[in-house]
Amino acid sequence: MTGPLLARGRAADVFDAGDGRVLRRYREGEGTEREARVMEHARRHGFPVPAVHDARGTDLVLERIDGPTMLADLARRPWRVHAHARTLADLHSRLHAIPAPPGLPSLLGDGPRLVHADLHPDNVLLGPDGPVVIDWQAAGGGVPADDVAFAWIIMTTSEIPGPRPVRALLGAGRQLFVDAFVTHAGRAEAQARLASMAVLRLDDPHLRPRERTQVRALAERS
Repeated sequence: MTGPLLARGRAADVFDAGDGRVLRRYREGEGTEREARVMEHARRHGFPVPAVHDARGTDLVLERIDGPTMLADLARRPWRVHAHARTLADLHSRLHAIPAPPGLPSLLGDGPRLVHADLHPDNVLLGPDGPVVIDWQAAGGGVPADDVAFAWIIMTTSEIPGPRPVRALLGAGRQLFVDAFVTHAGRAEAQARLASMAVLRLDDPHLRPRERTQVRALAERS
């Protein structure tokens, strides 16, 4: 039995599992054991990630982190755009300081450092003890500049979730946030990888038609 639905993403649903836990259930996929291994690798190195309680099939039982996403907080407090951009860049930097988990390449390929491949404001929970990174399905070994470039593409081209007023507010501040993020995270290195990462982004089956158009346009400008 699962508890109430807490969130619904493009690939998974999140339910209350009781006792301070949540159940993340993928609608399709090859299983969650690999994702759990990457999360525990990051956690052992001191990175802020929910504790994994169980991983079976398409179900992942995790520690519940109470707090809004960084994206939701930006909608409520847009004046924090620069602070949140610096926080996101710092999370990338801390993550990329961790050695890659052996034998577990990321969506972005393989490499010597741990990368997330989906580290943007909607995958950062602002918990009571600080920011916590979620949704590690694509994570593994990779190259830091690729991770920053991929986040740059996602944040620039993805449709913003939520009601129309929220989308309008966040859309108005989107470029300001992205510019601040890439400035702190390493603009030159990431920009050199934008075209290659755009090719990978276009392979995502969950990408919407308008997003595909935006990704291609960004790649052509890079």
